[in-house]
Amino acid sequence: MSAGGGQDGASVSDEEWERFLRESAAGVPGAPKEPSARARDVTRRLREEPVRPEAWRSYEPARPRRFRGRHAAVLVAALALLAVALVPGLAGRATGWFGGADGTTDAVGAQAPESQRPTGPPAGQTPVRPTLAEPFRGSPAARWANGAAGITVPPARATGWMSTAQVAQALTRTRDFLAASNLDPGVLRGERPDRAIALVNPHQKDVQDYLSTAFTTSRVSDEKKDPLLLFSRFDPSRTRLVGDVIKTRGRLTFREGEHGALQVTADVTFVYPVVRAAAGSEEVARTIVRRETVLSWDDPGKVKTEAGTFSLDSYTVHMTNAGCRDTSGRLAPAFGAERSGAATGPEVDPYDRSTPMTERMKDADDAGCGTATRT
Repeated sequence: MSAGGGQDGASVSDEEWERFLRESAAGVPGAPKEPSARARDVTRRLREEPVRPEAWRSYEPARPRRFRGRHAAVLVAALALLAVALVPGLAGRATGWFGGADGTTDAVGAQAPESQRPTGPPAGQTPVRPTLAEPFRGSPAARWANGAAGITVPPARATGWMSTAQVAQALTRTRDFLAASNLDPGVLRGERPDRAIALVNPHQKDVQDYLSTAFTTSRVSDEKKDPLLLFSRFDPSRTRLVGDVIKTRGRLTFREGEHGALQVTADVTFVYPVVRAAAGSEEVARTIVRRETVLSWDDPGKVKTEAGTFSLDSYTVHMTNAGCRDTSGRLAPAFGAERSGAATGPEVDPYDRSTPMTERMKDADDAGCGTATRT
Protein backbone atom coordinates (compact mmCIF):
# COMPACT_ATOMS: atom_id res chain seq x y z
CA MET A 1 0.00 0.00 0.00
CA SER A 2 1.31 3.46 -0.85
CA ALA A 3 1.09 6.64 1.12
CA GLY A 4 -2.02 7.51 -0.99
CA GLY A 5 -4.13 4.80 0.68
CA GLY A 6 -4.93 2.28 -2.12
CA GLN A 7 -3.00 -0.99 -2.27
CA ASP A 8 -2.26 -0.32 -5.91
CA GLY A 9 -1.15 3.22 -5.23
CA ALA A 10 -4.31 4.97 -6.69
CA SER A 11 -6.85 7.13 -4.76
CA VAL A 12 -10.54 5.97 -4.22
CA SER A 13 -12.63 6.58 -7.40
CA ASP A 14 -15.99 8.41 -7.46
CA GLU A 15 -17.80 5.16 -8.46
CA GLU A 16 -16.35 3.30 -5.47
CA TRP A 17 -17.30 6.17 -3.12
CA GLU A 18 -20.91 6.18 -4.37
CA ARG A 19 -21.15 2.40 -3.96
CA PHE A 20 -19.81 2.81 -0.43
CA LEU A 21 -22.53 5.36 0.42
CA ARG A 22 -25.33 3.17 -1.07
CA GLU A 23 -24.23 0.05 0.81
CA SER A 24 -23.85 1.95 4.07
CA ALA A 25 -27.32 3.48 3.75
CA ALA A 26 -28.88 0.10 2.84
CA GLY A 27 -27.26 -1.60 5.82
CA VAL A 28 -25.50 -4.27 3.76
CA PRO A 29 -23.97 -6.83 6.17
CA GLY A 30 -20.25 -6.39 6.52
CA ALA A 31 -20.31 -2.96 4.85
CA PRO A 32 -17.75 -0.63 6.37
CA LYS A 33 -18.88 2.36 8.28
CA GLU A 34 -18.60 5.82 6.80
CA PRO A 35 -15.32 7.39 7.77
CA SER A 36 -15.45 10.29 10.18
CA ALA A 37 -14.82 13.86 9.16
CA ARG A 38 -11.35 13.63 10.76
CA ALA A 39 -10.52 10.54 8.72
CA ARG A 40 -11.65 12.24 5.50
CA ASP A 41 -9.56 15.28 6.36
CA VAL A 42 -6.48 13.10 6.92
CA THR A 43 -7.12 11.33 3.61
CA ARG A 44 -7.36 14.65 1.79
CA ARG A 45 -4.08 15.92 3.26
CA LEU A 46 -2.27 12.70 2.39
CA ARG A 47 -3.43 13.02 -1.20
CA GLU A 48 -2.02 16.52 -1.41
CA GLU A 49 1.42 15.49 -0.04
CA PRO A 50 4.09 14.27 -2.50
CA VAL A 51 4.53 10.49 -2.69
CA ARG A 52 7.40 9.20 -0.50
CA PRO A 53 9.90 6.77 -1.95
CA GLU A 54 9.55 4.23 0.90
CA ALA A 55 6.92 1.53 0.66
CA TRP A 56 4.31 1.27 3.35
CA ARG A 57 5.76 0.29 6.72
CA SER A 58 9.16 -0.35 5.14
CA TYR A 59 10.97 2.66 6.54
CA GLU A 60 13.71 2.08 9.07
CA PRO A 61 16.03 4.65 10.55
CA ALA A 62 19.47 4.70 8.98
CA ARG A 63 21.94 2.48 10.84
CA PRO A 64 25.60 3.32 11.33
CA ARG A 65 27.87 1.32 8.99
CA ARG A 66 29.80 -1.49 10.57
CA PHE A 67 32.85 -3.11 9.02
CA ARG A 68 32.32 -6.81 9.38
CA GLY A 69 34.04 -9.95 8.14
CA ARG A 70 36.13 -9.46 5.05
CA HIS A 71 35.39 -5.72 4.93
CA ALA A 72 37.25 -5.29 8.22
CA ALA A 73 40.08 -7.47 6.95
CA VAL A 74 40.36 -5.42 3.77
CA LEU A 75 40.53 -2.22 5.83
CA VAL A 76 43.26 -3.62 8.09
CA ALA A 77 45.24 -4.90 5.12
CA ALA A 78 44.97 -1.54 3.37
CA LEU A 79 46.20 0.29 6.47
CA ALA A 80 49.09 -2.15 6.85
CA LEU A 81 50.15 -1.73 3.23
CA LEU A 82 49.97 2.04 3.65
CA ALA A 83 52.27 1.74 6.66
CA VAL A 84 54.73 -0.38 4.66
CA ALA A 85 54.79 2.25 1.94
CA LEU A 86 55.33 5.15 4.36
CA VAL A 87 57.68 3.67 6.96
CA PRO A 88 61.14 2.51 5.82
CA GLY A 89 62.16 -0.94 7.01
CA LEU A 90 58.67 -2.35 7.34
CA ALA A 91 58.67 -3.98 3.93
CA GLY A 92 60.91 -6.83 5.06
CA ARG A 93 58.77 -7.48 8.10
CA ALA A 94 55.50 -7.39 6.16
CA THR A 95 56.13 -10.91 4.90
CA GLY A 96 55.95 -12.08 8.48
CA TRP A 97 52.50 -10.47 8.82
CA PHE A 98 50.96 -11.84 5.64
CA GLY A 99 52.97 -15.05 5.26
CA GLY A 100 54.72 -16.18 2.09
CA ALA A 101 54.44 -14.84 -1.42
CA ASP A 102 51.37 -16.96 -1.97
CA GLY A 103 49.49 -15.22 0.83
CA THR A 104 49.63 -18.04 3.36
CA THR A 105 51.44 -18.39 6.66
CA ASP A 106 53.57 -21.11 8.19
CA ALA A 107 50.99 -21.66 10.92
CA VAL A 108 47.81 -22.06 8.93
CA GLY A 109 48.68 -22.13 5.23
CA ALA A 110 48.89 -25.87 4.62
CA GLN A 111 49.95 -26.47 1.02
CA ALA A 112 47.75 -28.53 -1.28
CA PRO A 113 49.07 -32.02 -2.12
CA GLU A 114 51.48 -32.22 -5.04
CA SER A 115 49.63 -33.71 -8.02
CA GLN A 116 52.17 -32.78 -10.71
CA ARG A 117 55.64 -31.38 -11.03
CA PRO A 118 55.67 -27.73 -9.89
CA THR A 119 56.75 -25.06 -12.36
CA GLY A 120 59.21 -23.37 -10.00
CA PRO A 121 60.66 -23.33 -6.49
CA PRO A 122 58.46 -22.46 -3.51
CA ALA A 123 58.24 -18.82 -2.51
CA GLY A 124 60.85 -17.41 -0.20
CA GLN A 125 60.19 -17.45 3.52
CA THR A 126 60.99 -14.98 6.25
CA PRO A 127 64.63 -15.65 7.23
CA VAL A 128 64.10 -16.70 10.84
CA ARG A 129 65.87 -19.35 12.86
CA PRO A 130 64.09 -22.61 13.67
CA THR A 131 63.49 -23.43 17.31
CA LEU A 132 62.82 -26.57 19.31
CA ALA A 133 59.16 -25.56 19.50
CA GLU A 134 59.01 -24.68 15.77
CA PRO A 135 61.69 -26.71 14.00
CA PHE A 136 60.34 -25.93 10.50
CA ARG A 137 60.04 -22.20 11.11
CA GLY A 138 61.23 -20.11 8.16
CA SER A 139 61.19 -23.10 5.81
CA PRO A 140 58.83 -23.99 2.94
CA ALA A 141 58.45 -27.34 4.69
CA ALA A 142 56.41 -25.63 7.40
CA ARG A 143 53.48 -25.80 4.97
CA TRP A 144 54.11 -29.40 3.90
CA ALA A 145 52.23 -32.38 5.24
CA ASN A 146 53.51 -34.61 8.03
CA GLY A 147 54.97 -38.00 7.30
CA ALA A 148 53.42 -40.28 4.70
CA ALA A 149 50.51 -37.86 4.27
CA GLY A 150 52.82 -35.71 2.14
CA ILE A 151 53.23 -38.44 -0.49
CA THR A 152 50.44 -38.10 -3.06
CA VAL A 153 49.00 -41.38 -4.30
CA PRO A 154 47.20 -40.98 -7.66
CA PRO A 155 43.87 -42.62 -8.49
CA ALA A 156 44.35 -46.22 -9.59
CA ARG A 157 43.45 -47.65 -12.97
CA ALA A 158 44.00 -51.07 -14.50
CA THR A 159 47.55 -51.20 -15.86
CA GLY A 160 49.55 -54.07 -17.36
CA TRP A 161 48.71 -57.34 -15.68
CA MET A 162 47.02 -55.63 -12.71
CA SER A 163 43.38 -54.73 -12.16
CA THR A 164 42.36 -51.37 -10.71
CA ALA A 165 42.12 -52.89 -7.23
CA GLN A 166 45.57 -54.48 -7.54
CA VAL A 167 47.10 -51.20 -8.73
CA ALA A 168 45.55 -49.38 -5.76
CA GLN A 169 47.07 -51.94 -3.39
CA ALA A 170 50.49 -51.72 -5.08
CA LEU A 171 50.49 -47.93 -4.80
CA THR A 172 49.63 -48.13 -1.11
CA ARG A 173 52.41 -50.64 -0.50
CA THR A 174 54.85 -48.45 -2.39
CA ARG A 175 54.07 -45.61 -0.02
CA ASP A 176 54.42 -48.06 2.90
CA PHE A 177 57.93 -48.89 1.66
CA LEU A 178 58.89 -45.22 1.54
CA ALA A 179 57.56 -44.70 5.06
CA ALA A 180 59.36 -47.78 6.39
CA SER A 181 62.59 -46.62 4.72
CA ASN A 182 62.58 -42.94 5.63
CA LEU A 183 60.07 -42.25 8.40
CA ASP A 184 60.18 -45.22 10.77
CA PRO A 185 61.60 -44.02 14.14
CA GLY A 186 63.68 -47.14 14.63
CA VAL A 187 65.21 -46.96 11.16
CA LEU A 188 66.02 -43.27 11.70
CA ARG A 189 67.92 -44.28 14.85
CA GLY A 190 70.00 -46.70 12.78
CA GLU A 191 68.08 -49.95 13.19
CA ARG A 192 67.84 -52.43 10.33
CA PRO A 193 64.81 -51.61 8.10
CA ASP A 194 63.27 -55.08 8.18
CA ARG A 195 59.73 -53.94 7.32
CA ALA A 196 60.98 -52.18 4.19
CA ILE A 197 63.25 -55.03 3.14
CA ALA A 198 60.34 -57.47 3.41
CA LEU A 199 58.64 -55.67 0.50
CA VAL A 200 61.60 -56.19 -1.87
CA ASN A 201 61.57 -59.17 -4.24
CA PRO A 202 63.77 -61.79 -2.51
CA HIS A 203 64.77 -63.20 -5.91
CA GLN A 204 66.35 -59.93 -7.09
CA LYS A 205 69.96 -61.00 -6.48
CA ASP A 206 71.84 -57.70 -6.94
CA VAL A 207 69.53 -55.83 -4.59
CA GLN A 208 69.57 -58.62 -2.02
CA ASP A 209 73.38 -58.59 -2.10
CA TYR A 210 73.30 -54.86 -1.39
CA LEU A 211 70.82 -55.28 1.46
CA SER A 212 72.79 -58.11 3.05
CA THR A 213 76.00 -56.05 3.34
CA ALA A 214 74.77 -52.44 3.74
CA PHE A 215 74.08 -52.80 7.48
CA THR A 216 76.89 -55.09 8.53
CA THR A 217 79.78 -52.62 8.88
CA SER A 218 80.28 -49.36 10.72
CA ARG A 219 82.11 -47.79 7.78
CA VAL A 220 81.13 -47.75 4.10
CA SER A 221 84.04 -48.82 1.92
CA ASP A 222 82.02 -49.06 -1.28
CA GLU A 223 79.58 -46.24 -2.03
CA LYS A 224 77.40 -48.72 -3.90
CA LYS A 225 76.82 -50.44 -0.56
CA ASP A 226 75.91 -47.25 1.32
CA PRO A 227 72.59 -47.80 3.14
CA LEU A 228 71.77 -44.10 2.56
CA LEU A 229 71.11 -44.91 -1.08
CA LEU A 230 67.71 -46.25 0.00
CA PHE A 231 67.29 -45.51 3.71
CA SER A 232 67.44 -42.43 5.94
CA ARG A 233 69.27 -43.02 9.24
CA PHE A 234 71.15 -40.98 11.83
CA ASP A 235 73.77 -41.76 14.46
CA PRO A 236 71.93 -41.26 17.78
CA SER A 237 75.25 -40.66 19.56
CA ARG A 238 75.79 -37.56 17.41
CA THR A 239 72.34 -36.35 16.35
CA ARG A 240 68.77 -36.60 17.53
CA LEU A 241 65.54 -35.62 15.83
CA VAL A 242 63.48 -32.71 17.12
CA GLY A 243 60.01 -33.99 17.96
CA ASP A 244 58.34 -36.74 16.01
CA VAL A 245 57.32 -34.84 12.87
CA ILE A 246 59.11 -35.20 9.54
CA LYS A 247 57.85 -33.06 6.69
CA THR A 248 57.43 -34.62 3.27
CA ARG A 249 56.36 -33.59 -0.18
CA GLY A 250 56.16 -35.69 -3.31
CA ARG A 251 54.05 -37.97 -5.41
CA LEU A 252 53.79 -41.37 -7.03
CA THR A 253 53.27 -41.89 -10.77
CA PHE A 254 52.82 -45.15 -12.63
CA ARG A 255 52.75 -46.71 -16.07
CA GLU A 256 53.07 -50.10 -17.71
CA GLY A 257 56.64 -51.37 -17.60
CA GLU A 258 58.48 -54.34 -19.06
CA HIS A 259 56.65 -57.64 -19.36
CA GLY A 260 53.37 -55.93 -18.43
CA ALA A 261 54.62 -54.94 -14.99
CA LEU A 262 53.24 -51.99 -13.06
CA GLN A 263 56.15 -49.55 -12.87
CA VAL A 264 55.85 -46.97 -10.08
CA THR A 265 58.07 -43.91 -9.72
CA ALA A 266 58.27 -42.16 -6.36
CA ASP A 267 59.76 -38.65 -6.21
CA VAL A 268 59.71 -37.48 -2.59
CA THR A 269 61.57 -34.91 -0.48
CA PHE A 270 62.02 -35.54 3.26
CA VAL A 271 62.93 -32.78 5.74
CA TYR A 272 64.47 -33.81 9.07
CA PRO A 273 64.90 -31.26 11.90
CA VAL A 274 67.74 -32.23 14.22
CA VAL A 275 69.91 -31.04 17.11
CA ARG A 276 73.17 -32.31 18.51
CA ALA A 277 72.74 -35.36 20.70
CA ALA A 278 74.31 -33.66 23.72
CA ALA A 279 71.85 -32.86 26.49
CA GLY A 280 70.59 -29.29 26.45
CA SER A 281 71.34 -28.73 22.74
CA GLU A 282 69.00 -26.13 21.25
CA GLU A 283 70.44 -25.21 17.85
CA VAL A 284 68.14 -26.72 15.22
CA ALA A 285 69.48 -27.72 11.81
CA ARG A 286 67.63 -29.40 8.97
CA THR A 287 68.73 -32.21 6.68
CA ILE A 288 66.87 -32.43 3.38
CA VAL A 289 66.84 -35.67 1.39
CA ARG A 290 65.18 -36.04 -2.00
CA ARG A 291 64.72 -39.53 -3.37
CA GLU A 292 63.55 -40.87 -6.71
CA THR A 293 62.79 -44.58 -6.48
CA VAL A 294 61.58 -46.60 -9.47
CA LEU A 295 60.17 -50.05 -8.81
CA SER A 296 58.18 -52.73 -10.65
CA TRP A 297 55.33 -54.85 -9.43
CA ASP A 298 56.01 -57.82 -11.69
CA ASP A 299 53.66 -60.35 -13.23
CA PRO A 300 54.52 -63.59 -11.36
CA GLY A 301 53.71 -65.49 -14.54
CA LYS A 302 56.60 -63.76 -16.34
CA VAL A 303 59.10 -62.76 -13.62
CA LYS A 304 60.26 -64.76 -10.62
CA THR A 305 58.91 -62.90 -7.62
CA GLU A 306 56.86 -63.35 -4.47
CA ALA A 307 53.34 -62.07 -3.80
CA GLY A 308 53.32 -58.62 -2.22
CA THR A 309 56.89 -57.75 -3.24
CA PHE A 310 58.39 -55.55 -5.95
CA SER A 311 61.66 -55.34 -7.86
CA LEU A 312 63.82 -52.22 -7.63
CA ASP A 313 64.60 -50.74 -11.05
CA SER A 314 66.61 -47.72 -9.86
CA TYR A 315 67.13 -45.45 -6.85
CA THR A 316 68.66 -41.99 -6.77
CA VAL A 317 69.26 -39.71 -3.78
CA HIS A 318 70.27 -36.06 -3.37
CA MET A 319 71.15 -34.81 0.12
CA THR A 320 71.89 -31.41 1.62
CA ASN A 321 73.43 -30.84 5.05
CA ALA A 322 73.84 -34.57 5.39
CA GLY A 323 77.59 -34.95 5.86
CA CYS A 324 78.72 -35.26 2.29
CA ARG A 325 81.39 -37.93 1.82
CA ASP A 326 80.81 -39.17 5.35
CA THR A 327 81.50 -42.91 5.41
CA SER A 328 79.45 -43.82 8.47
CA GLY A 329 76.38 -44.82 6.49
CA ARG A 330 74.42 -42.25 8.53
CA LEU A 331 73.14 -38.76 7.79
CA ALA A 332 75.59 -36.41 9.50
CA PRO A 333 74.28 -32.81 9.55
CA ALA A 334 76.53 -29.90 10.44
CA PHE A 335 75.69 -27.13 12.90
CA GLY A 336 76.66 -23.48 13.21
CA ALA A 337 80.15 -22.64 12.02
CA GLU A 338 80.67 -26.26 10.95
CA ARG A 339 78.31 -25.74 8.06
CA SER A 340 80.50 -23.29 6.15
CA GLY A 341 83.40 -25.73 6.25
CA ALA A 342 81.27 -28.79 5.56
CA ALA A 343 79.48 -27.32 2.54
CA THR A 344 80.48 -29.07 -0.68
CA GLY A 345 79.07 -29.38 -4.15
CA PRO A 346 77.20 -26.81 -6.24
CA GLU A 347 74.55 -24.58 -4.72
CA VAL A 348 71.05 -25.93 -4.88
CA ASP A 349 67.67 -25.06 -3.44
CA PRO A 350 66.71 -28.33 -1.72
CA TYR A 351 63.03 -27.32 -1.69
CA ASP A 352 62.89 -26.80 -5.45
CA ARG A 353 60.98 -29.77 -6.81
CA SER A 354 60.50 -28.30 -10.27
CA THR A 355 63.82 -29.72 -11.47
CA PRO A 356 63.68 -33.44 -12.41
CA MET A 357 66.08 -35.63 -10.50
CA THR A 358 68.02 -36.46 -13.68
CA GLU A 359 68.89 -32.77 -14.06
CA ARG A 360 69.46 -32.33 -10.33
CA MET A 361 72.01 -35.11 -10.33
CA LYS A 362 73.81 -33.67 -13.36
CA ASP A 363 74.45 -30.53 -11.33
CA ALA A 364 75.44 -32.45 -8.19
CA ASP A 365 78.93 -33.64 -7.41
CA ASP A 366 80.01 -37.27 -7.55
CA ALA A 367 78.72 -37.94 -4.04
CA GLY A 368 75.26 -36.68 -4.88
CA CYS A 369 75.51 -33.79 -2.43
CA GLY A 370 75.01 -30.08 -2.74
CA THR A 371 75.33 -26.82 -0.86
CA ALA A 372 71.87 -25.71 0.25
CA THR A 373 70.92 -22.13 -0.52
CA ARG A 374 68.40 -22.44 2.32
CA THR A 375 67.46 -25.05 4.88
